[in-house]
Amino acid sequence: MAETKTVHSPLVTYFSMLSLLTLCPPFVILLWYTMVHADGSVCQTWDYLKQHGLQGFINIWPRPTAIAWKIIACYAAFEAALQLLLPGKEVEGPISPEGNRPVYKANGVAAYVVTLVTYLSLWWLWNVRHAASDWFGIFNPSIVYDNLGEIFSALIFGSLVFCVFLYIKGHLAPSSTDSGSSGNMIIDFYWGLELYPRIGKNFDIKVFTNCRFGMMSWAVLALTYCIKQYEQNGKVADSMLVNTILMLVYVTKFFWWEAGYWNTMDIAHDRAGFYICWGCLVWVPSVYTSPGMYLVNHPVNLGLQLALYILAAGILSIYVNYDCDRQRQEFRRTDGKSFVWGRLPSKIVASYTTTSGQKKISLLLTSGWWGLSRHFHYVPEILAAFFWTVPALFNHFLPYFYVIFLTILLFDRAKRDDDRCRSKYGKYWKLYCEKVRYRIVPGIY
Repeated sequence: MAETKTVHSPLVTYFSMLSLLTLCPPFVILLWYTMVHADGSVCQTWDYLKQHGLQGFINIWPRPTAIAWKIIACYAAFEAALQLLLPGKEVEGPISPEGNRPVYKANGVAAYVVTLVTYLSLWWLWNVRHAASDWFGIFNPSIVYDNLGEIFSALIFGSLVFCVFLYIKGHLAPSSTDSGSSGNMIIDFYWGLELYPRIGKNFDIKVFTNCRFGMMSWAVLALTYCIKQYEQNGKVADSMLVNTILMLVYVTKFFWWEAGYWNTMDIAHDRAGFYICWGCLVWVPSVYTSPGMYLVNHPVNLGLQLALYILAAGILSIYVNYDCDRQRQEFRRTDGKSFVWGRLPSKIVASYTTTSGQKKISLLLTSGWWGLSRHFHYVPEILAAFFWTVPALFNHFLPYFYVIFLTILLFDRAKRDDDRCRSKYGKYWKLYCEKVRYRIVPGIY
């Protein structure tokens, strides 16, 4: 197999990989415990662990239960079936370093609608007919929340096994020539061996883990937290409504733009290993949804005016994030002939050579949103996360962990993307950076 060509950030060293592999699973449990059982207080959790030590941590780690495994299995099977069976237009991904062009079935919006309608229908059935069948009770969102710790625990262990499967598959049965080993087991497990792993011809594993399991669970859990608060209190606080609406708008935007996501670093450049797959299977459902998890037991009354201001600012941020991606996608689709902000775009025609020796051409957009900075779309994405978190106000630090994590993640991703593009385009990337000086925040960075 060919040697791995992934460009790694200097921030993510061999030792930090080991640290993330060992620290991420316990952190997910501590996050859940603090949000649900420690009033959202990091200090309260810390005091408990200081008093009880390792045994205290073992005591708070929930054991995976049969109902947790059943919920995960039903959800995963349902999403896999939708991915395979729902109709959708065939969409080509970008050409890979080995010259391959993956083909996807774009049915994300249909899967998203079917998932949410089914989930809400099961809740309705549980409310009006739960006495008739225990089966509906399993899918009551309140029960999902009540078993959340057990579900996260099961996901932690199940996803590690899944990543081992990907590691073995990458060595024994890679799906394409875009695969290879670095020669280091830890690095291979963390970053992955295959760029486009598939089961059979049609089931794309990264589309399932990143989109249909991870991102879909974000929307499902956002609804779950909202419904749980309603069942506990008989009403939903305006803070929870703002949080849930903004998260659902963001995830809806994601599935509307899913075909564009297949051109991003996550799919087109990062391989299927612990970093991406475990992250989408565990980190997204637990960390990305954590502001809503906190609000379940901490309803905040913002008042109509403040709630509407936050909602409007959040929707505007999500729209700008979407328009950035739409602008670049339309630019690529029309080979640089589409209008950007009412005028013909400024661009750089860059040539590069694939690892197989083929000469290719790419167009680099240097106007519109993409003339402000090379990764301007990260600015509204971070702002959107802030606006769906700020309804929690500032009594505790932990609800803002996702915003902080996202900021670090995107700044590191921007650095990795710049390094990759510099290696790929050479002098053309230098010219691009001269025209678009700032990496993320115009005028600052």
